[in-house]
Amino acid sequence: MKKIVVLVALFSFCILNISAAKQTPAEQLIQRLIKIQKKGYMYGHQDDPFYGITWEYEDGRSDTKDLVGDYPAVMGFELGGIEMDDAKNLDSVPFNRMRDEIIAHYNRGGIITISWHPRNPLLGTTAWIENDVKAYNEAVAALLKINQGELAKQIIDPKNTVKSILPGGKKHQYFQSWLQKLTAFLTSLKDIKGNQIPFIFRPYHENTGSWFWWGQDLCSDKEYLDLWAMTQDYINAASVKNGKLQDYLIWSYSPSWYYPSAIKRYPGDDRIQLLGSDVYMWGTEADFIKQLDTELQNLTRLGKEHNKVIALTECGYKNSPDPTWWQRVFKATIEKYSFSYFLPWRNYKEEHFGASPDAPTAKDFKQWAKNKKLLFCNDIKKIK
Repeated sequence: MKKIVVLVALFSFCILNISAAKQTPAEQLIQRLIKIQKKGYMYGHQDDPFYGITWEYEDGRSDTKDLVGDYPAVMGFELGGIEMDDAKNLDSVPFNRMRDEIIAHYNRGGIITISWHPRNPLLGTTAWIENDVKAYNEAVAALLKINQGELAKQIIDPKNTVKSILPGGKKHQYFQSWLQKLTAFLTSLKDIKGNQIPFIFRPYHENTGSWFWWGQDLCSDKEYLDLWAMTQDYINAASVKNGKLQDYLIWSYSPSWYYPSAIKRYPGDDRIQLLGSDVYMWGTEADFIKQLDTELQNLTRLGKEHNKVIALTECGYKNSPDPTWWQRVFKATIEKYSFSYFLPWRNYKEEHFGASPDAPTAKDFKQWAKNKKLLFCNDIKKIK
């Protein structure tokens, strides 16, 4: 009887190990995020190794490291401009330098998240659409005022951007060339052995707002879902050294708020591995606390319902004028919840969101960093 029990246990152990061995790098990264979340929440930062409030492009430097002695656990990188064959992204970060920093952070045990704000493929303008919509409305109104309705119809409507790049649209092939350039960069992210680096990919975010050309008022729910599927299917199919790129990507769905619009645009459990939300303090403190609390409630519930990892994929308070903000406002709200990470936006001279020795919140954040639940790169590098 004892021999049977031992054999059963051995068989179960082998099955578990075979199962683990069959996991893709993306699945392994998901499991790692889950393990880390049991320890606390990771601090992330956009563009952390490129510049800070008082410096630019100094090798090895980081506002986070300068303040707390360690790099962020999560680093965010932006690929807007890669579709245009630009040497630098929309924030003037050289793509070659970006690739090096992504690899460096992966090698030190950190986690990478990548966003993409492509230019407007229909209008040739930036990803931000509000000025284009305003100009279109003014031009149409002016023509209608002088009874030039037919001429008004010839003006390109910004609301047709997504439609124009879907199959059958006049910009479809053009946008396919953009996806090719994007994918070429993503597949160039390799470790020292030439293996593809796994990462979180976060395209078409903040879609519940209407400031990007893929936003709520700029395309229908179906068009948004078709855009997501077209992009994801193209990128997933790309070949890498040990298979397909899909085996290395965690896809993040990150609106600005979830109800009701974001639910209608959710690409589906088969397409999403991480649920995020972008929550900034733009208005009053009371409004921010209410919004942050609501979003974390929604994320927690949806994460359980859909069996997804959750995170605050963007957050912050511009220039942090309140020196007590991190602990008194932000920490006091988030500590009621369990989630993977939060990522303040970049620190660049007069506009900054993250931790820094040069920010008014430096003392407050440094004190918070002593809390074992706030995790940086060295805190997670051994958790695999």
